[in-house]
Amino acid sequence: MRLQVKTEEQIATEQAWYGSEKVWLVHKDGFSLATLLKTEAGSLPEGKVKIKLEHDETILDVDEDDVEKANPPSFDRSEDLASLQYLNESSVMHSLRQRYGGNLIHTHAGPNMVIINPLSAPSMYSEKVMHMFKGCRREDTAPHIYAVAQSAYRNLLTTRQDQSIVLLGKSGSGKTTNCQHLVQYLVSIAGSTGKIFSGEKWQAVYTILEAFGNSSTSMNTNASRFSQIVSLDFDQAGQVASASIQTMLLEKLRVAKRPETESTFNVFYYMMSGADSTLRTELHFNHFAENSAFGIAPQSKSEDKQKSSQQFTKLQAAMKVLGISVEEQRALWLILGAIYHLGAAGATKEADEAGRKQFARHEWAQKAAYLLGCTLEELSSSIFKHQAKGPMQRSTSFRGGPDEAGAGDSSGSKITALDCLEAMASGLYSELFTLVISLVNRALKSSQHSLCSLLIVDTPGFQNPRMAKRQRGATFEELCHNYAQERLQTLFHERTFVQELERYKEENIELALDDIESSTSMSVAAIDQASTQALVRTLARTDEARGLLWLMEEEAVQPGGSEDTLLERLFSYYGPDQGDNKGHALLLKSDKPHHFLLGHSHGTDWVEYDAQGWLSHAKQNPASQNAATLLQDSQKKNISSLFSSRSGGPTVLSGSIAGLEGGSQLALRRATSMRKTFTTGMAAVKKKSLCIQIKLQVDALLDTVRRSRVHFVHCLLPKADAVGVGGEPRVAHGESCDSGLMQLDVGLLRAQLRGSKLIDALRIYRQGYPDHMVFSEFRRRFDVLAPHLTKKHGRHYIVTDEKRAVEELLESLDLENSSYHMGLSRVFFRAGTLAKLEEQRDVQTRRNITMFQAACRGYLARQAFKKRKIQDLAIRCIQKNIKKNKGVKGWAWWKVFTTVRPLIEVQLTEEQIRGKDEEIQQLKGRLEKVEKERNELRLNSDRLESRITELSSELADERNTGESASQLLESETSERLRLEKDMKDLQTKFDSMKKSMDSMEMEVMETRLLRASELNGEMDDDDTGGEWRLKYERAIREIEFTKKRLQQEFDDKLEMEQQNKRQLERRLSDLQADSEEVQRTAQQLKKKCQRLTAELQDTKLHLEGQQSRNHDLEKKQRKFDSEQNLSQEEVQREKNIREMLSREKDMLTGEVFTLRQQLQDKDLEMCAQNVKLEQLEAELLDLSSQETKDEASLSKVKKTMRDLEAKVKDQEEELDEQAGTIQMLEQAKLRLEMETERLRQTHSKEIESKDEEVEEIRQSCSKKLKQIEVRLEEEYDDKQKVLRERRELETKLLSSQDQVNPRDVESEKRLRKDLKRTKALLADAQIMLDHMKNNAPSKREIAQLKNQLEESEFTCTAAVKARKSMEVEIEDLHVQMDDISKAKQALEEQLSRLQREKNDLQSRMEEDQEDMNELMKKHKSAVSQSTQNLAQISDLQAQLEEALKQKQDVQEKLSALQSQLEFQETSMVEKSLVSRQEAKIREMETKMEFEKTQVKRLESLVARLKENLEKLTEERDHRSTSETREKEQNKRLQRQIRDVKEEMGELAKKEGEASRKKHELEMDIESLEAANQSLQADLKLAFKRIGDLQAAIEDEMESDDNEDLINSLQDMVTKYQKRRNKTEGDSSDSEVEDRVDGVKSWLSKNKGSTKNLSDDGSLKSARFAVNVDAEEGKEWKEVLLAEDGSALTNLTKKRLKKKVVRPEGPTAPETHGAAT
Repeated sequence: MRLQVKTEEQIATEQAWYGSEKVWLVHKDGFSLATLLKTEAGSLPEGKVKIKLEHDETILDVDEDDVEKANPPSFDRSEDLASLQYLNESSVMHSLRQRYGGNLIHTHAGPNMVIINPLSAPSMYSEKVMHMFKGCRREDTAPHIYAVAQSAYRNLLTTRQDQSIVLLGKSGSGKTTNCQHLVQYLVSIAGSTGKIFSGEKWQAVYTILEAFGNSSTSMNTNASRFSQIVSLDFDQAGQVASASIQTMLLEKLRVAKRPETESTFNVFYYMMSGADSTLRTELHFNHFAENSAFGIAPQSKSEDKQKSSQQFTKLQAAMKVLGISVEEQRALWLILGAIYHLGAAGATKEADEAGRKQFARHEWAQKAAYLLGCTLEELSSSIFKHQAKGPMQRSTSFRGGPDEAGAGDSSGSKITALDCLEAMASGLYSELFTLVISLVNRALKSSQHSLCSLLIVDTPGFQNPRMAKRQRGATFEELCHNYAQERLQTLFHERTFVQELERYKEENIELALDDIESSTSMSVAAIDQASTQALVRTLARTDEARGLLWLMEEEAVQPGGSEDTLLERLFSYYGPDQGDNKGHALLLKSDKPHHFLLGHSHGTDWVEYDAQGWLSHAKQNPASQNAATLLQDSQKKNISSLFSSRSGGPTVLSGSIAGLEGGSQLALRRATSMRKTFTTGMAAVKKKSLCIQIKLQVDALLDTVRRSRVHFVHCLLPKADAVGVGGEPRVAHGESCDSGLMQLDVGLLRAQLRGSKLIDALRIYRQGYPDHMVFSEFRRRFDVLAPHLTKKHGRHYIVTDEKRAVEELLESLDLENSSYHMGLSRVFFRAGTLAKLEEQRDVQTRRNITMFQAACRGYLARQAFKKRKIQDLAIRCIQKNIKKNKGVKGWAWWKVFTTVRPLIEVQLTEEQIRGKDEEIQQLKGRLEKVEKERNELRLNSDRLESRITELSSELADERNTGESASQLLESETSERLRLEKDMKDLQTKFDSMKKSMDSMEMEVMETRLLRASELNGEMDDDDTGGEWRLKYERAIREIEFTKKRLQQEFDDKLEMEQQNKRQLERRLSDLQADSEEVQRTAQQLKKKCQRLTAELQDTKLHLEGQQSRNHDLEKKQRKFDSEQNLSQEEVQREKNIREMLSREKDMLTGEVFTLRQQLQDKDLEMCAQNVKLEQLEAELLDLSSQETKDEASLSKVKKTMRDLEAKVKDQEEELDEQAGTIQMLEQAKLRLEMETERLRQTHSKEIESKDEEVEEIRQSCSKKLKQIEVRLEEEYDDKQKVLRERRELETKLLSSQDQVNPRDVESEKRLRKDLKRTKALLADAQIMLDHMKNNAPSKREIAQLKNQLEESEFTCTAAVKARKSMEVEIEDLHVQMDDISKAKQALEEQLSRLQREKNDLQSRMEEDQEDMNELMKKHKSAVSQSTQNLAQISDLQAQLEEALKQKQDVQEKLSALQSQLEFQETSMVEKSLVSRQEAKIREMETKMEFEKTQVKRLESLVARLKENLEKLTEERDHRSTSETREKEQNKRLQRQIRDVKEEMGELAKKEGEASRKKHELEMDIESLEAANQSLQADLKLAFKRIGDLQAAIEDEMESDDNEDLINSLQDMVTKYQKRRNKTEGDSSDSEVEDRVDGVKSWLSKNKGSTKNLSDDGSLKSARFAVNVDAEEGKEWKEVLLAEDGSALTNLTKKRLKKKVVRPEGPTAPETHGAAT
């Protein structure tokens, strides 16, 4: 995304916006803009904020949860919702509303597209707009449905992978319209071979589909009633090679039955309104029926009729475009007319006397039979007879045979005649629709080779009658369409959330994402969840959860199955539990009968369904199956030919999916995959089930889509009245909307956003790494952006570590670290990063292509130039040959040669021609033979391929059937084995129970016989029976006493249990209330946490965006600085050149002045020469006047003249060469001067910069060393401080341990004493219990005392446990202190090591300083040497100038000599003059040799200077390498320092944790001390009371009544021992045992004294037992049988003693006798 430069006004507006802190207030009517006001701390309750509304400036106190942050106004119409600064519901809806108001209905939502239905026909889908998106990337275009198509098409071309576009949304949101736009764009942009796929043809396709598959509903006036997959197959060139359409989930029952106020399919109205007279007569449409069983009637309004007539004409034209013949159209109209006449015929409600079902109006039935091409009897038999003509199976045929199915039908509701008629009509229309789809595919298919496909999925949207303000419940067909949409939503959730998170987990990428909510699997599971025993042949209802479709299929064959049992089972599986919160359940009961509520779209769309009559959908009606047979056996040829030819092909899959024909390989592959869905595993058995077919169709749809890369388009409904419902659109409270702004229903929009989980998808898109590439692919694709790496490694470099290569590439690209993440096998990028890289790659590719084009053009130009040169040479050659030809054309022998040569070659050419003709004929024969063989092989291969595909499909079907059968057999075998095992277990249980029952019966018989014999014996012998009677009575009394005792114990236990139960119930209710409160609080905190996390993530993303912008700006700044430095260097270079030119100008002016002077001298010389010339002319005249001339001397002079001319020419050539070398030397000198000047300047600058850098490095190193020293000192101080704290803590711990141990010993002793006293107190309490036996509160007091005892024991054990835990914690603290000491020692070692490294670093710095000083000395010497060299160069320049002057003089002299030589050629010259000239020439030659030696010396000097310069450059490079090495060493030291800092931080954390644990231990010690003090205070009072009781007990011990107390204490000791044996291993038993031992010792001391007393007591009781009467004996036995047998109270003893010691009266003997 390109950054746009903001104006000052925009920046000021944004700053004002951020300063005011604008927020959205969310309320039930929408959201309102407000300003967050700042308040003082504590002025508002927690969780409240103060805001001021913008529209009326009202100040309100609202909850924090109702406030969401608002974005600046610049984001109001953001093209991508992912780019919002604050991502929340209100901001998203505000942006969508603003864009919708501006007629911008398309918006990007990350990788997805959001489209709001405009409810009008906008002009944004023209041909011109299509070409605007052609070839563009997604980032370069505005959001549009064409952008989605272009993105999918681009990915298809680049990846060669199948693509799919899935449209999601409610009914009426514009999915089908967008599907048409997608197809139109792809066909027009991609094109096709030969233009076989035109826009007109696809418009005709959608016209036919709209007529046969659309109808008017309560939600949409033109709603699609079927699901479709439009498949476009593309070839290698990216053109459309073939196409096909697959349809499924056709709502075929709409022909006969549909909800009120809804219509049937559009084609019926088109045909009834638009048919001409001939067609009307043929279809018997001259008169329409008054009423129809199907509700099909002609339209009443004239405008509707006119529109329908126009649509019928358009439909016929569309069929003509697709190549559907007139006879085929006629067959379609005949079937449609027959369906209408069947509805007009109707059916009788009740059968006649013979039980037959028949038509209500036979005349209309006769018309239907005529149109179908059959007789009325055949039609009636096909509809009303329940046996199918062909082999027919029920939908649940695998459960039983036809007899069982018939039994199931007889038990349930019987099929009426109207049901049979509706089944026949729906079957006919299903066959008709399948035929239409096959005809359409016939027009779209092609045999061209295709490479990959692009699928467009369009299904009916979510439908809820409540949205259309209808009071009815939703139908089963609407449930099926909603189920398909739910599955597509699940696919969106899986691709967007699940797969992304799994990919991050696989690649070890950690993201701080919020908890992603679960998908819509619960609502989907409530519909289609299968049982694990789905293949078992059983009719029994099991408790395993199954979906609605499976339950319908089971209830349809169950005896007594109905909709009530269906819903009851459904609610038992998926309804809310009794204790659960109903808000989490997605299935609820309705107030109406046979109605239920199902929550779609994550519970945001609750739809009420009416399940009345749903079981009929699970039952296969034979009439629907007879429809295909009826059409195939039709007497009308046009109908029978269509359906008989289609019966052998795989056009329909189990009566579910239509349009599986296709000529391309991809179409066959799709058909095979869909067929495999229906023939694999469970589907092979269930594919005949009508309900399970729905699931299998959706499975086939999703399996087809999952094999491709999916692009999702979310279509949103703007408002509820957009679907044809009246009412004004709602406006949010307090929101001022513009008049031109198209209104949106905010509540409906919020529900759709929540249901589609778009905001969560945007959040994971923003926070995650949505773009990713494999390492190798990324390196190969973006290697062009780093050409230096390619140069470094070479073009054919083999990468061994792809990850390292990618890291190097990313480092060279200078990307921000937060914008990418390296995984294990691929590299991940933030949103937009990969697009930027693609843009940079395109720019670099364009640059490379431009350079390549330039190189190619240069090469071509050079080749053209070479060609021109060759042509020029050829032309010259031709010209030369022509000239030669002109010279020889008159030659006789040439004429003979040209005449004879062609005659010789004629015979040779004729023979060659004949040989070539023969070869051509042979090749033609071979070619024809090969073509013939190739055609035969092609035909054979096509035939074999078709045969192979058929055999493979048959083999797959057979294999899948075998697998399903084997699975069925295995499941049945396992079920049989399980049942046999259960039967064996039950048999063994039955045998054991039978044996036990027999033994019990024998015992009962024995007891009965014994009782009978005893009774008989009593009657026979009264004397012997008295004894048995007494025993019997005693046993009965004992049994009664035992019963009473047990009843009493049971009552006591029951009362205690009831009390415990009440307490537990109260506690449970309190806990439930607390848990509910905690849940509410947790939910609120969770929401708040999610909101704050979202805001934090938004802020973090905004910060990352700012950092990326800063990073880009820094890159631009660095680029600008580099360009500025380059420009400054250029300026400096220009300045230096100017200075040099000015110096050269001065030099040249001096040279000009000298040259002028020389010219004046030469003028004077010329005058002198002229004078001499005149003299010579005079001499020449004198010489010419001589008549006698010596010829020999003349020849000698000429010879010498020629020699002189040759020498002069040689000298001229040498002079030219010398001039060239001098000029080269001058140029070299000039370049050398410039280079030396530049090197001097750069060298000086570099030296200055290096000096500055060295100084800065020295300063920074010294600062860092000082900082390290300071930190080391601080760390040393911290270490000493920690050691001091450790010593203090150890001393405190030791002191606390010393304090704790004696205190614990003392408390243990006290507790033991307390236990002894408590035991005594318990004995006293038992004695008091006997005293107060008649009073009810005694038991409570005992319970209180026992509770006190248990509490005291518990406190004792708690104190012991606390002491042990304290000891363990002290030991842990010691261990931690040891660890800290070890860490401190390691830190000291590390600090010493760092100190040594610091010293080494200082020594290295000193050495480096010395090296720098030496380098400076060398540099100074080099500078001085360079100055000397410059001085030598200046001398050489002066010498060169002198040589140049001499050269000019020599040239002038040579010119003079040349003129003289010319003059001498014309005249006779004296020998003396020639000798003078030769002497001058020799002098010039010597001067030239001297100059050559000078030039050689200069060249050697230049070579020495070059060597010196090379040495200087080498030294400079060496110094730069040493500096880089020093920098690296400094970096390494900095890293070590940073590591030391981190280790110090970790040690500080450990010290903090140790101090925190020390503080916690101190707090625990204080709490234990407080607990001990409170325990001591609580026990003091108990000790006082127990001491008093002990004193009283010891006094009582001396009396005669101490036996009972001792017995009771003994019983208590034995009870305790038994309980200890039961609960062994308890940690607190040791102290209690000590106390018990104390009690035992006390008992042993008093044993002797109590023994005598007990003996006396027993004698007394035995002596005076005879005086006890019946009543007293009864009281005595009650006392003896009292609880524990030893709790005799003093009161009871005294009463017995009084009764026993009574004086003997006259009744004593009687009593004695009775006793004996």
